[in-house]
Amino acid sequence: MESLYNTDYHQWLRQQRELLIQGQLDQLDIENLIEELELGINQNLDTLESHLMILITHLLKWDYQEKVLQDPWVDECVKHTWMPSIRNPRAKIRQLIEKHSNLKPQIDRVLAKAYSIGKQDAIDEMNEYARHDHQRLNQSSFPEVCPWSFEQVMDKSWPVSKHSP
Repeated sequence: MESLYNTDYHQWLRQQRELLIQGQLDQLDIENLIEELELGINQNLDTLESHLMILITHLLKWDYQEKVLQDPWVDECVKHTWMPSIRNPRAKIRQLIEKHSNLKPQIDRVLAKAYSIGKQDAIDEMNEYARHDHQRLNQSSFPEVCPWSFEQVMDKSWPVSKHSP
């Protein structure tokens, strides 16, 4: 069985499925099945975290521009380009959770982890637009923990773009 796992992965999967259906549990490749299950679980969580990180990065940038920076140049030339990086991850997150509802209990933990990464990315990216030293961001520029719930992060009505169709 292990050689099939290494030589023809899809055939191995079909074989394992058939063995499960037929109740031939003693013939299953348990070691590789466990590994594949763990990989699948981690892959979905990693995908969720990645989409949330991108979304949070751009929501933080948007929020900071609106409430603190208020730089007309960023408003006119840059901010509207962040909307796809807000809309697209939201759609992908919805699809992922719809397809893998077992991710729901993990959302708060993944959101917290994604926030810490997204926060640093937002700081780095916003500092690229800083035209004066007083505009530069650091860790204290944003809250220590995510200021929004998952529902708020996923709210399609926020933020509102002046450039939206």
